[in-house]
Amino acid sequence: MISVATVALFYALLALVANVIVIGLVILRVAAPRSETARAWLDDVRGSIGQIALPVAWLVAVAATAGSLYFSEIAHFEPCRLCWYQRIAMYPLVVILGVAAWRQDASARRYAAPLAAIGGVIAAYHYVLEWLPSLDLGACQLSTPCTLVYFRELGFISLPYLALSAFLLILALLTLAQPREHSEPVTRPAERVPGAAA
Repeated sequence: MISVATVALFYALLALVANVIVIGLVILRVAAPRSETARAWLDDVRGSIGQIALPVAWLVAVAATAGSLYFSEIAHFEPCRLCWYQRIAMYPLVVILGVAAWRQDASARRYAAPLAAIGGVIAAYHYVLEWLPSLDLGACQLSTPCTLVYFRELGFISLPYLALSAFLLILALLTLAQPREHSEPVTRPAERVPGAAA
């Protein structure tokens, strides 16, 4: 059986990949108005990833959900209140992004982005609390404190950091998602002829 430390390291490496992608996209977006090269690269990224952004965002949500279930149900890391709030934001994204990917409906970002943004804010606050417990505003219980760190891979990657990385990557992918290009002609219902029977 794979050890908890191995799974934690695997997810930490995934988080680093997510961070590199998000940082790269942010740099391109900031540089695009000032640089033709950055604008061309951003357009290339949109063109190559835009059609698969929703399925990839769905895979990120599935991986994050599977990880949270692994750490609580198999590794027996008891989730704190902030962990539950992050789960409330992440778990529905599996369904929303799954349906959006299946239907190739880029407009689903209107529903998915707010959940990902709220989850990201909670994860960021939770991550800061791990380093600065004095900032706790009373959101956590003494029985399951939000400041409890079950692991810190590579010296800084913990459970809330994993969640934050997933939420940010989902948001970045949602900005790239492009609507499906219709290959079939749009058909209209036959016009009614005046005086014809209904």
